[in-house]
Amino acid sequence: MKHVFVVGLLMIVTTSLLAQRPGNNSTNHSTDTGKVFDIREKLVQLALQNPDYEVADRTVNRSLYELRKAKGSWLGAVGVSGNLNEFSIKQQQSGVASFYPRYNISVNIPLDMFTTKRNDVKIARENYLMAEAARNNTFRDIRAAVLSMYEDYLMHKARLESQIRMTQDEQTILISKERDFKDGLINQEEYTKYNKAFEGANLLKIEYERNYKVSKIELERMIGMTIEEAIALK
Repeated sequence: MKHVFVVGLLMIVTTSLLAQRPGNNSTNHSTDTGKVFDIREKLVQLALQNPDYEVADRTVNRSLYELRKAKGSWLGAVGVSGNLNEFSIKQQQSGVASFYPRYNISVNIPLDMFTTKRNDVKIARENYLMAEAARNNTFRDIRAAVLSMYEDYLMHKARLESQIRMTQDEQTILISKERDFKDGLINQEEYTKYNKAFEGANLLKIEYERNYKVSKIELERMIGMTIEEAIALK
C-alpha cells in the first residue's frame, strides 16, 4: 500500500511540473533558401552572424537549459528511505508469529518543496523570456543598423558619382578656358574664376569619396565581407 502511495505521489508531482514546459515561441530568423531576397535582406542575414547576436542567441539557450534544470531539480528534494525490520525477521525465523512489517519505507518531502520549486521554475521561465526579448531586440537593432548603413552607402555612392561627373565637366571647361587665356580671349580674372570652380568641384569629390569609402567600410564590418561579395552571393 505504501508502494502505491509513493509511486502515485511521484507521478502527480512529475505531471504538475512538466505541464509548465514553455512553448516554442522563440523568434525564428532563418531564411527560406528557395526565396529570392532583396539585397537588403541578404545584408541583414549576413549581419546576424555578428558576435553581438551570437551572444544573445547563446544567452537564450543557456536560459532554456536553466529552465529545464529548475523543472527537474525537485527530484533532489524528495528523500525515499527503507530498512528491514530485524526484530520481525528474527521472530519469523524462530517460528514466533510476527505482527510487525518486515521492512519500512519512508518518504521525506520538505513542506516548502512545492512552493519553492514552483517559484524556481517561474524565475527560470522569466529569465528565459527576458533572454528571448533581449535577443529579439538585438535582432531589430542589427537590422535597423544594417539597413541604415546600406542607405547611407547608396547615398554617398550616388553623391560621389554625380560629383565625379561635375568635376570632369569643370575640368573640361577649365582646359578650354586655358586655351582662351593663352590666346588672349579672356583675362586673368575670368580664367581664375574657372580655375576656382574646378578646384571647388575637385575638393567636393575628395570629400564625397571619403564619405563613400567610410560608409562602405562600416557596412562591410557589419556583414563580415565586401559589399561586392555579398551581392555576388546566391
